[in-house]
Amino acid sequence: MTARLELDEAVRVQVPGKVNLNLSVGPRRADGYHELVTLFMAVSLYDHVTATPARRGRLTLEVSGDSVGAVPTDMTNLALKAADLLRARHGSPDLGAHLTIEKRIPVAGGMAGGSADGAAALLACSTLWGLDVSQAELLDLAAELGSDVPFALMGGCALGTGRGEKLAPALCKGSYEWVFALSHGTVSTPSAFRDFDAHHQGSRLRSPDRLMKALAAHDLDQLRLFLHNDLQESAIRLCPGVDGLLDEGLDIGGLASLVSGSGPTVAFLCADTEDAITLAVGLSTMPQVRAVHRAKGPVPGARVVSAP
Repeated sequence: MTARLELDEAVRVQVPGKVNLNLSVGPRRADGYHELVTLFMAVSLYDHVTATPARRGRLTLEVSGDSVGAVPTDMTNLALKAADLLRARHGSPDLGAHLTIEKRIPVAGGMAGGSADGAAALLACSTLWGLDVSQAELLDLAAELGSDVPFALMGGCALGTGRGEKLAPALCKGSYEWVFALSHGTVSTPSAFRDFDAHHQGSRLRSPDRLMKALAAHDLDQLRLFLHNDLQESAIRLCPGVDGLLDEGLDIGGLASLVSGSGPTVAFLCADTEDAITLAVGLSTMPQVRAVHRAKGPVPGARVVSAP
């Protein structure tokens, strides 16, 4: 068991965003979620969550970074929910923490920024409070919090099934260059799924077998053919500027493009670092793009980067 930290000590956790190389949406289930088959890759676009001791039972949050006005700081925030769930299951009600989130993962951008913060809070608070919680137990808590939270803990590449929370590591050879173009506006995950339901009846789940083979062999020519996102059309309808961006980026250095998760962030796979730099510069001049980020993947999941 980790020793309880003193009141002047803090734990800082780094957690990555993700891109869905495949996102196949099946029928809506009785619990309101959709059956999914998805292939996750964690990318080097990070949020940082710091947990410091707080008075007995108090949980508080502050957020800094891009678009933080859209991030709640009350108990609807997934990071605070995570801390509360962790102490309820493995600690005691008198445990307190002040959480600070430094955001770089786009807010409501389809890269699981909120889920990443929830995963980071689980790890940060379990360390801060000296709780004897295994990785398997953290993953179980993460699955209760949200579909993408377990993958933010795991990182790397993984096949997700169920509603995305059931994970199996996926073989991935080498590293991949990505450029992410952030569109103006946001698309909430629930709104993307509502739009999908309105336009699809009896949807079937696609197998990502060929994509996984390409990933394992680092075969970019094959990988570019099988990137797929069932929510892409919904993201385009909800954020029309995305449509042209998907094509325009391919003309200036992108090897392949797709909407990341529920969007509206557009992810571009690049052949190498030089092409990624060229693409990032070109995208940054487009009026429909508010920000551009370069990243590599896969990278590890949430990890403690500073602790006593």
